[in-house]
Amino acid sequence: MKKSLAVLLAFSLLFLCACGKKDEDPTTFPPSASQGTSQEESTSLTGAPEVRELSPQVEKSTVVDTENSFVGYPIDISASVIKGNEGGNSISGLTPLEKISFTAAAPRSDTVLSQEKRSHSHGPASGGEPHYTVVEFQESFDRFGAYTLGRETDEEGKKVLYLTFDCGYEYENLTSTVLDVLKEKNVPAAFFCTLDHIKKETEIISRMINEGHIVGNHSATHPNFTEISREKMAKELEETENYLRENYGYASRFFRFPAGEYTENALDLVASLGYVSVFWSVAYNDWNVDNIQGKDYAVKTVTERLHPGAVILLHSVSRDNAAALPEIIDKARAEGYEFRPLTDLA
Repeated sequence: MKKSLAVLLAFSLLFLCACGKKDEDPTTFPPSASQGTSQEESTSLTGAPEVRELSPQVEKSTVVDTENSFVGYPIDISASVIKGNEGGNSISGLTPLEKISFTAAAPRSDTVLSQEKRSHSHGPASGGEPHYTVVEFQESFDRFGAYTLGRETDEEGKKVLYLTFDCGYEYENLTSTVLDVLKEKNVPAAFFCTLDHIKKETEIISRMINEGHIVGNHSATHPNFTEISREKMAKELEETENYLRENYGYASRFFRFPAGEYTENALDLVASLGYVSVFWSVAYNDWNVDNIQGKDYAVKTVTERLHPGAVILLHSVSRDNAAALPEIIDKARAEGYEFRPLTDLA
């Protein structure tokens, strides 16, 4: 009798353990990365032109594996910036590039992509280390070829930083001030611009291109990519890229989601078009032009959050950033950091 009870108890324990274990889903984003984190590093809001209806364009699917690595995407970071020849008749002085046409389709039938809305929000880095939520985000982004963290060091052992700005409108000509500082300090940067900004600020966009910076795609109308179809997502990217191609002789395949809002489905669509989605691991509340906290605050906040491989997000409408940028660069270099272009992410 005792032996029978012991056997029965053992089988009961095995059953309970099996029922209590939940299979891990390699496609699931870390729940802690979007909940309960600092609101200081939460969004990339820029001026958003009025959203207008876009025509659909659908064709074949893309391929996504389930092993947390990106395959099947036509992504080539090292060749992601295209320029026409010098001496052309475009706004930038380069020869215009041919227009392209993007297609978008549903993922393949054996691929499950979440439609859950995500807002890129994470805790601040400290002590030269990224916040753990940033690390979790990067692990989730790997399969889509997206980045919130870059590689930690370069070939010479220097710690690498990637400086990026979001641009939707101009304020007090501050982007020109930022460009002056970058030129003086010989620092490369990426500017993620909306189509409205690209059309209006021809002199500034031309400076970015001709001074060796990356002009990234921030969409045509700055919509919420969690609320539009894959067809409209593709048109948002296509319209912006084609305007740059025809009018500036320039194109790049770096993209930043408006307001940092996305889904797995949106990440898949962007990657299927050959774009690298670029998020960030260092940011602060700098987009509100009425919230002036001073140069020293900006310097302290940014430099305290630096870490190897950091993708820094700033807004070019911030007086604090424009004033603080020289000191931020100098302090970062004094700590052994090296500023690199996004093409070095690979």
